[in-house]
Amino acid sequence: MTDLFNFWLFGVYPYIALTVLIIGSILRYECAPYSWRAGSSQLLRRRQLIMGSILFHFGVLIVFFGHLVGMLTPIQVFHWIGIEPGTKQVMAIVVGGIAGIISLTGAIILLHRRIADPRIRATTSFADLAILILLSVQLALGLLTIPVSMGHLDGGEMIKFMSWALGIFTLNSGAWTYLVDTHPLFKLHIFLGLTIFLLFPFTRLVHMLSAPVYYLLRPGYQLVRTKKTLNPTT
Repeated sequence: MTDLFNFWLFGVYPYIALTVLIIGSILRYECAPYSWRAGSSQLLRRRQLIMGSILFHFGVLIVFFGHLVGMLTPIQVFHWIGIEPGTKQVMAIVVGGIAGIISLTGAIILLHRRIADPRIRATTSFADLAILILLSVQLALGLLTIPVSMGHLDGGEMIKFMSWALGIFTLNSGAWTYLVDTHPLFKLHIFLGLTIFLLFPFTRLVHMLSAPVYYLLRPGYQLVRTKKTLNPTT
């Protein structure tokens, strides 16, 4: 029964979540393009918004790309550049821990802002509040896994997660077996992460896919043309 549960949770559910993420995002963009936005309440409690938003986004970007690179890069690549599993584990604990605290602090500020101010709460949708709570819980869970990771500084547990993630993307039907004997906190953290992927197309998180990266490549100057005045006598 336990094996069947692990199979569905870590062998089937990832594909369901990723399929909904991809197809759902495409359908929303094509069918409801005007809903493809983050929404704004910056006119209310602007200072608190800026502080919370900067902390949250700065931390969560480090956490996200840290997980992305750390989980999907084959362990052989780390060996090739001279980073052993134990060293990688310590780096993940230190960098991920600091970034997680920063991001969670920002998330709590944003959550307090939306709940404490009646005006903002009135314009906050259920999806906006729910996804912010889920992200906060996910960040907290990630921080709670640090003490557990401290007991596996050899990097052995981390290799299991890397093998599982790579197995999912390489369609390895036995990838779920890598997580069978891992700590329940890690399993809950992974499950909630997959659930956030599943809910992604139905929330304001879709604005991540429209990040104006091209701004970084735009020219450093701005072209301004003077308005030509028409001669009233002509």
